[in-house]
Amino acid sequence: MSAKAHKILRLLLLAVVTLAITTISNAASVNTRSLTNKNKSQKLAESQRARRRMSRLARSRSVSPASRRTAVRRRRHHNYERFYTSSYAEDIAEGDVVGGEDPVVRQAAIDALGNMNGTVVAIEPTSGRVLAMVNQKLARSNNAYFEALGRKLGFEKIRYYANEFGLGELAGYNIDGEHIGTYPDAEISAKLGGVGKMCSFGEGISMTPLQLGAMVSAIANGGTLYYAQHPTTPEEIASFQPRVKRHLDIAPLIPEISDGMAGAVLYGTARSLRYNFSEEQVLGKTGTCSRAGTRYGWFASYANTDAGRIVTVVFLQGGRPTFGPKAAEIAGRMYRNLYDHNFFAGKPPALPTDTAGVQPATTTQ
Repeated sequence: MSAKAHKILRLLLLAVVTLAITTISNAASVNTRSLTNKNKSQKLAESQRARRRMSRLARSRSVSPASRRTAVRRRRHHNYERFYTSSYAEDIAEGDVVGGEDPVVRQAAIDALGNMNGTVVAIEPTSGRVLAMVNQKLARSNNAYFEALGRKLGFEKIRYYANEFGLGELAGYNIDGEHIGTYPDAEISAKLGGVGKMCSFGEGISMTPLQLGAMVSAIANGGTLYYAQHPTTPEEIASFQPRVKRHLDIAPLIPEISDGMAGAVLYGTARSLRYNFSEEQVLGKTGTCSRAGTRYGWFASYANTDAGRIVTVVFLQGGRPTFGPKAAEIAGRMYRNLYDHNFFAGKPPALPTDTAGVQPATTTQ
């Protein structure tokens, strides 16, 4: 890989954690003003700027209370967003096909999700096997993944690497009902913000929990993008074979990505995860957006333990109680349940070092 291509790829991968790093930077700001109390008898001289400000404040007091209330109502109305979708649901797992899932992982996911309206997907990153998928009827999302850098890199480069990571194509292998998500073939109009808006707010882009889980699995395992496979019977588990979609040359960049994802959990938008679980390292990224009266919140993560890794994606939809940090909190409850059931207390699985033990999938879907 050339130095230029390496730089481009590094920028794209670091886009995963830009929002988290921004949050960390804001949280880490230091107040450098002196905390020492000044002598109360000290004479203070007002500057010209201070006198002008006091004059403006005095004039503002002359505004009638009725006018002030009207202005407040206008501001509230302008900033208010009305939601029509409930954040809560009953029997969301009804109808799920569970014969090939890990029962411990599935129960941990169900208990963690509770009555929240959403989906939990857990994936073994070293094989692409879906260990549990709660609420299999959904498997879709309107959330974006890429952040900033779009105008600098241009649409064609962004689209190329987005497709390499699996956006705009099915993530699963023969998973019934899976949605393909959306990645446009052309840049959205300048009126809507162009490629910059696509990368910073995800305008025109959608992805599924399975796509996001496959992408995070590639980060967790060192760069192998597996097809997600969801065995449905014990026989399918016994004959399970990983299927490689492609290899991504990202291994040298993963430490930088991991630092940002770890920071999001320790200090940033995903720190609510640690309300319930702090025994093992978890790395992740949150997201929140809204569309047509529904708010979406997601959290993609992996637990990095001595007994191996598990990737978890929590996707929620609803109203005001639904947002990224809530999804992170649910993931924390799931990791707590897994830990309490000794899921992480075992021999760590070996990471694949080549393709000898895996079967590349050559069929198109």
